[in-house]
Amino acid sequence: MTYRFLPVARRTVVVLLSAFALASAAAPLAHARAPYGWLAAGAAPTATLADRIPPPAGFVRKPEPAGSFAAWLRGLPMRPAGTPVLTHTGNQKFRQDVHVAVIDIDIGKRDLQQCADAIMRLRAEWLFSARRDREIAFNNTNGKRMRFASAKRKDHAGLRKYMDLVFAYAGTYSLERELKPVAPEALAIGDVFIKGGFPGHAVLVADVVEHETTGEKRFLLLQSYMPAQDMHILKNPAAQNGAPWYAIPSGDQLVTPEWTFKSTALRRWP
Repeated sequence: MTYRFLPVARRTVVVLLSAFALASAAAPLAHARAPYGWLAAGAAPTATLADRIPPPAGFVRKPEPAGSFAAWLRGLPMRPAGTPVLTHTGNQKFRQDVHVAVIDIDIGKRDLQQCADAIMRLRAEWLFSARRDREIAFNNTNGKRMRFASAKRKDHAGLRKYMDLVFAYAGTYSLERELKPVAPEALAIGDVFIKGGFPGHAVLVADVVEHETTGEKRFLLLQSYMPAQDMHILKNPAAQNGAPWYAIPSGDQLVTPEWTFKSTALRRWP
């Protein structure tokens, strides 16, 4: 009698396992968040950073792991070519000669999302898109940890409100102390050149390419600035044609259009 019912039991197990597998496969989709949560619901980037800015001749983009901060930064949505950089007031920034492209992301209506703030915003947006909410935390100037997990709202509007609080109480001084020094030769996407202070400045390594034969690196820099303004990709002032790609600093300085950093100012998220 036991053996007579065994095939039925096996079929039942197979059906149950199949249903479990389907449910498991569907679960991530049901709980997925948009990769760039500030865009209109269901909207996809019409052009990405990687689409807009090709590598220099002889250089290629090495693949980055799917879901990584590096891959996410390469996929940042861009505004149309020729878009000016606007400040939080809606007016054009005084200097329009420092950028090659503008990121399609809001500034806010207050003078808050400046240099370090833009970098923290992007880091938080990536973590939020990956549902790594507990990792969204930044120190204020006094060293107190401000955690998104303590916010009342856990949706994107709640994240945006939390980030305004971070912008008000954190900056280059606090962020520099959170990040870990890294040698310029080891530079990678997501690293930060930063000088903490009042004022200080910070720029984000938004992309890296490598030469096909020599392995030499070139990189892009993204910044906001004062007053709060659109995030934008910087020109390299050393390039006669206004190209945006930078070489690894060989001396003791990295010169950008609006700030000069020490080459030892490179930092990485711990």
